[in-house]
Amino acid sequence: MLNLKMFLKYRDNYEVFKEVKESGRVGLPCIVVNNGEEIIFDYNEFKI
Repeated sequence: MLNLKMFLKYRDNYEVFKEVKESGRVGLPCIVVNNGEEIIFDYNEFKI
């Protein structure tokens, strides 16, 4: 439940989710890096 709460905090407060919400999507999958410094929607862009 904690992970869902954390995700909803980002989704409801970060501008990067504006387009996602306006199009009626949830915003998953996404990867939140460095406590929200970067949010990646295309997992192919994520490099370890």
